[in-house]
Amino acid sequence: MNPGLDQLQQYPFERLNALKAGLTPPPVSPIVMAIGEPKHEAPDFVLETLKKSLGGLSIYPLTAGTPELREAIAGWLSRRFQLAEKIQACHVLPVNGTREALFAVAQCFAPGPKHKGQAAAPPPPVLMPNPFYQIYEGAALLCGARPYYIDIDSESGLPRYEDVPESVWQDCTLLYVCTPGNPTGAVMPLELLGELVKKALKYNFVIASDECYSELYFDEGAPPAGILQAALNVGNDGLENCLAFHSLSKRSSLPGMRSGFVAGNANLIETFRLYRTYQGGAMPPPIQTASIAAWNDEAHVQANRALYRRKFQETAPVLAEVLPVTIPAGGFYYWLKTPGDDKEFARELYRRTNVTVLPGSYLARGSLSDETYSPGRGYVRMALVATAEECLEAARRTRDFVKEFYGARLAEA
Repeated sequence: MNPGLDQLQQYPFERLNALKAGLTPPPVSPIVMAIGEPKHEAPDFVLETLKKSLGGLSIYPLTAGTPELREAIAGWLSRRFQLAEKIQACHVLPVNGTREALFAVAQCFAPGPKHKGQAAAPPPPVLMPNPFYQIYEGAALLCGARPYYIDIDSESGLPRYEDVPESVWQDCTLLYVCTPGNPTGAVMPLELLGELVKKALKYNFVIASDECYSELYFDEGAPPAGILQAALNVGNDGLENCLAFHSLSKRSSLPGMRSGFVAGNANLIETFRLYRTYQGGAMPPPIQTASIAAWNDEAHVQANRALYRRKFQETAPVLAEVLPVTIPAGGFYYWLKTPGDDKEFARELYRRTNVTVLPGSYLARGSLSDETYSPGRGYVRMALVATAEECLEAARRTRDFVKEFYGARLAEA
């Protein structure tokens, strides 16, 4: 048995179910805001393309995908991130959603060449933000590496890379980046991404940049930067050591299609393609054809952003009556500071209002520098994935709950 299995922690939503066990919420409509599962309508033109392509199920797909899909993705990347002609089909690999690819990338590239043949050496570090998407941690443990958690800054919501010792950078084999961040929604500036690219080149580790929220932003004139854009910006024209992960799940409200891609250095992509050939990760042909249609259209993405923007604009004033609220730069989460313990907040909010949110401590680990501190403690994540009406109703219930349950504490504060 893989020894890493013994180190895996319970998944956040399993912990949430245990937290809610035995509670009876009031008989009002349940509003689930704990899971980042988009609920907007899937684009009709994508569904129609999918239906017309079902005949493709009669053939085996290639791991590399069709040239048409890779070219469509390369074209989208070039337009979105101003990459000119630097991105070609050879830089792209379709994947069945970014979740499985973010896991598989660690199995392929960590612990890495600098640790080959060093069985007695300590497990190499795989760096990740803290709080984080739990797949990063599981991927590190199951490939024989050790997770190294970089606490986010409470003000900016960005990982404090300046706190990472030089010795850790030297031993690093893989760095997970998430921008816009989950759960904070913080967007990493192009300059910061460029500094990470320079470190990756200096110390020879791979950057896996999770950019699945990159198309959910609120300033149409300032879309978030990406790792490939940053690589070119610092003169890394070959995209050495850089991989970007994108998905149609959030961008196009198509989570059930499980369609995404990895893009970056051509040699890394070819190595990852070889790995995935044995893993069996080819995308079904109808999904590939429908994905081409989705990547070639921006109108539905703009409409998707507008709907999220509306939900934030309507709910923020309501929540701000009782909680410190900041509309994030990207993504669809509120990262809300709670008046007390985050688990108590989530439990009592559910018990009293039938609104479900996720305790922040379920998304984080204890700080490496201070075991008594966790950057997720005292926060909850609220996903604005339900309808606009449901999100507004959840905000109102949350406001009323805070007034009732925490009224005395708020008055003292």
